[in-house]
Amino acid sequence: MVTIVPIETPTLGDRSYLAHDGQVAFVVDPQRDIDRVLDLATATGVRITHVFETHIHNDYVAGGLALANVTGAAYHANAADEVAYERVPVVDGDVIDVSDALRVRVIATPGHTYTHLSYSLESQGEHVGVFSGGSLLFGSTGRPDLLGPDHTHALVRHQYASVHRLAAELPDGAQVLPTHGFGSFCSATQSEATSSTIGQEKRANPALTQGEKDYVEELLAGLDAYPAYYAHMGAANSAGPGAPDLRTPEPADAEALRGRIEAGEWVVDLRTRAAFATGYVPGTFNFGLDGQFATYLGWIIPWGTPVTLLGESMEQVAEAQRELVRIGIDRPAAAATGSPRDWTDRPLQNLDRATFADLAQVIHHRPVVVLDVRREGEWREAHIDGSVNIPIHELLGRVADVPVGEVWVHCAAGYRASIAASILTAAGSRVVAVDDSFAEQATVVGLPVVTAHPHTDVA
Repeated sequence: MVTIVPIETPTLGDRSYLAHDGQVAFVVDPQRDIDRVLDLATATGVRITHVFETHIHNDYVAGGLALANVTGAAYHANAADEVAYERVPVVDGDVIDVSDALRVRVIATPGHTYTHLSYSLESQGEHVGVFSGGSLLFGSTGRPDLLGPDHTHALVRHQYASVHRLAAELPDGAQVLPTHGFGSFCSATQSEATSSTIGQEKRANPALTQGEKDYVEELLAGLDAYPAYYAHMGAANSAGPGAPDLRTPEPADAEALRGRIEAGEWVVDLRTRAAFATGYVPGTFNFGLDGQFATYLGWIIPWGTPVTLLGESMEQVAEAQRELVRIGIDRPAAAATGSPRDWTDRPLQNLDRATFADLAQVIHHRPVVVLDVRREGEWREAHIDGSVNIPIHELLGRVADVPVGEVWVHCAAGYRASIAASILTAAGSRVVAVDDSFAEQATVVGLPVVTAHPHTDVA
């Protein structure tokens, strides 16, 4: 009997997979922190003999090579990938017998990248499913623009052909097992689905229900910005990343923290935005662990800037450290735990928080700047009339573009607003962070919302 266990990385919106027959296992697209995979294999009582990589990943540092080195497993990647390490090169049509019950067939599915592969799992003559990486996703496909605009139009057409190939060659009952599509910016669009089959995708996926021209036009029109740190992932994965260093960072006292802030390093407060607002160390930035911490930190920080982590406990720091190694920020410069009173000998700063109802009242009796830090695509779909749109990932370089005055900053649900507020207050602005749902409240409370078409919240 074949068992497939997804290994979720919700903060990056990805899945890895461990598939086994009760004794022998293989892994597809493991994340950098391979201890999770090793622990799962141990708990399941299986031996990992093969590791498969669907593509050179753009959104995280891969753990496949490190996992293969630790376990002695064969590491399978596309023969056409230009990499600096030894692997078992595979090409379209190759068949790998992992065990008597596990047979993997290689299927070339370019589109997300030129050398993207999918892996069809067969057992006892049955097509169990396909590990589709960034090709066929739940209700979507992987985005085709991550290699740059010169390649986008060719890749989107490859993507269309690839998903049609999967749909034609695999039975309707085969599971679709993608790596992306659970919040990852590698997905062209997002879906709430948690499982699917080839048959379900044939009925609902635009790539399989639309003609090529309509699919291409609609997908390209809907593409929005993706994290800046993606630019560093391909090179890291081609070079051959090793296992992460998750040792406890160097401790920092109040004096050391002050020195790091004054030196222009990033000191990051990991607490929730509600806790941050009640009192924080001036000059620190709020990236709470309760949101897409690594995605937004990696997107906004000038790459290579030293990072110091502030957490209520070492468990928080360790969690943040694990998130960061997944995107190639290998070692925090330092860390401190406790409360803000332990982190500085200066007065703490507070951040005003409000709702959209509060904003609706305020704009009637005094002038304020409404700053929307959602992405441009979100803003186009619906926004408060008269608001200024500076996407969160552009804010650090555009602080001077924020109008002078009392700034009320909002996003879709509050997480990005708190990040933006911490950046702006560090720059000397007077800020109120709106911690509320834009989709649910902005229109209800009477704010003048300009709407293009229905909008979906993205925190």
